[in-house]
Amino acid sequence: MPFSIDQFRLDGKVAIVTGAGGRGNSIGRAYATGLAAAGAAIVVADINLAGAQAIADEIIAAGGRAIAAGVDITQDDQVAAMAAAAQDAFGGVDILVNNAALMLELGQLNVAEVPFDQWDKIMAVNVTGALRCAQAVIPSMRARGGGRIINQVSGGAFPAVSIYGVSKLALTGLTTTMAKQLGRDGITANAIAPGNVTSEAGAKLVPEGSPFAQYLAMSVCTRASGAPDELVGALLLLCSQAGAWITGQTLHVDGGWVLRP
Repeated sequence: MPFSIDQFRLDGKVAIVTGAGGRGNSIGRAYATGLAAAGAAIVVADINLAGAQAIADEIIAAGGRAIAAGVDITQDDQVAAMAAAAQDAFGGVDILVNNAALMLELGQLNVAEVPFDQWDKIMAVNVTGALRCAQAVIPSMRARGGGRIINQVSGGAFPAVSIYGVSKLALTGLTTTMAKQLGRDGITANAIAPGNVTSEAGAKLVPEGSPFAQYLAMSVCTRASGAPDELVGALLLLCSQAGAWITGQTLHVDGGWVLRP
């Protein structure tokens, strides 16, 4: 098939974006509004239902289609209800963006001291939650002839030097496993690893002028930070027909912080 710019369009597709109703100018909001601008109907999912509804209302006001779903991705019944809401509203699911995660909430956890209840909670949200959401929508993707799963990982996993990084490295491994086991169903699985993003949460995690911000400024190839919207192009590639032959990959969007051959 000759290439057409229309291959980046998502008209007729249905996407779930978890963690899309969070703080301010979040990555989840950028993902949800970006997919909607490309033509997809969006399930804006978040544990904060009011925040999810605000993003859904923003999409609808711009002429798109969206519903909000309140969901704790550690709870089977709530994840099943999210998938059912997508089915009822839009007829199924084609795209899952596993963006929900614990990050800012973690603080500086030391491996020598981290309580195992906290460790279990981090893994339950950042890793098992992504798997739980995937399991909930894979039957719909299979019935619709295929789908796209995009897991949000982090440049901080390459290498992992924090508990958060460990969870995201585990999610990277889950991504390649999904790609291998679901590929024959027409389902691709990829990951996006952002660098330092100037979302509200990112600005709190890496304040301007902090030692880590200064380190990034000296070490990255281009810019040390980027806006949430600068991740959307990578997401559209991985969600659309334009990226149909890409699976099992981690796409680093970080200005050249993590360099991998």
